[in-house]
Amino acid sequence: MTQRLASLSLDLDNKWSYLKTHGDPGWESYPSYLDVVVPRVLDFLAARDLKITFFVVGQDAALDRNRAALRSIAEAGHEIGNHSFAHEPWLHLYAPDEIARELSRAEDAIESATGFRPRGFRGPGYSFSPPLLEELARRGYDYDASTFPTFLGPIARLYYFLTARLTPDQRAERKRLFGKFAEGFRPLRPYVWRNLKRPLLEIPVTTMPLLKIPIHVSYLLYLAQFSPRLASAYFHAALALCRLNHVEPSILLHPLDFLGADDDPDLSFFPAMNLQSADKLSVVAAAVDALTKRHRVLTMSEHAAAAAAVLNPPPSKGGVRGGTPNRDVSNEVRSVAVVESSPL
Repeated sequence: MTQRLASLSLDLDNKWSYLKTHGDPGWESYPSYLDVVVPRVLDFLAARDLKITFFVVGQDAALDRNRAALRSIAEAGHEIGNHSFAHEPWLHLYAPDEIARELSRAEDAIESATGFRPRGFRGPGYSFSPPLLEELARRGYDYDASTFPTFLGPIARLYYFLTARLTPDQRAERKRLFGKFAEGFRPLRPYVWRNLKRPLLEIPVTTMPLLKIPIHVSYLLYLAQFSPRLASAYFHAALALCRLNHVEPSILLHPLDFLGADDDPDLSFFPAMNLQSADKLSVVAAAVDALTKRHRVLTMSEHAAAAAAVLNPPPSKGGVRGGTPNRDVSNEVRSVAVVESSPL
C-alpha cells in the first residue's frame, strides 16, 4: 500500500515566551530550556529516522547561549523555519513596517545561528494578517503555516484570560488571540493566497476533519491526563477522518510535549505539565508512530513542494531553502491540495 504524505513540525517556543504570554515576571531575562529539550527531541527523531521542521524564534537565535542547541538542529538535517523574532501572539496587530522589521530581524538572527535563512513561516499563536501575508510574499517565502482551522479559538481565549496574569492594557492587546469562531471554516488542505503581489502557499495546521477540533500533540497530552487510551483512540479517529476526507495531515509539536513536571515546575500553568516527562514521551511516541505507520512524514518545505506541484503556482527560483534539499515527493500527492483564493 502506498503511503500518504504528512508533515511534522515543532514550534520551538522557549520558556521565556510562555512566561511572557502568561504575564509572569522574569521573562525579560530570557530563561531557556533549549539545552534540555533540543537534545531530547533530536534523539527522539533520530530513533525514528525522521526529518521535520523546527520553527525557531529569532530572539533565541540572537542569544549566544542558545546557538549550540539551534545549530545542532540544522546539523541533524532538519528544516529551519521562522517563528517571528519577539514571539508575540498579537503579531496580527503589527503595522506593515513593524512586520517587515520583525521578519528581517528573525531571518538575520536565525541565519547567523544556524547557517540557514528560513523560507517558511508560522506565526506565534497562529497569528497572521493581510499585511503579514503580503510581506511574506514580498520577501519570497515559499509557504506560510499560520492558519489553524478550528471553531474553538474563542474558548481557548477565554481559558487563557482566566488563567493568565494580565493588566487591562494587555487584555485589550490580546483580545483577538487564537482567532474567531469563523476560523473553523478555513480549509484543511493546502491552498494558495492569490490576491497578493506573489502567490503564497498556505499549509494549515491540521485539525479533525468535519469537527475542526485540535489534534496536535499538546491536545493529546491534555486528554492523556484523563486517559492515555482516550488520547490514542482520539488521534487514530482523527487520522482515519483525514484519510476519508483526503487530508494529508500536518501535525504540530511543541517543546512542552517533551518536558514534564520533573523538568520545569515554573510552567505548571500549562495544560498537561502535571505529567512526568516519561509519561508524556510515551504519548508523543504513540502519536508519532501512528502517523508514520500510514504516512510518509516530510518536512514542511517538502510538503509545500508536493502541494505546489499539484496547485502549480509559479515556482520559486532555487527551490525551498532553509533545510535539507527537497526529496522528490510530487508524484505521491493525491488530493492533497485545493486551489483556493481565500479572502483576506
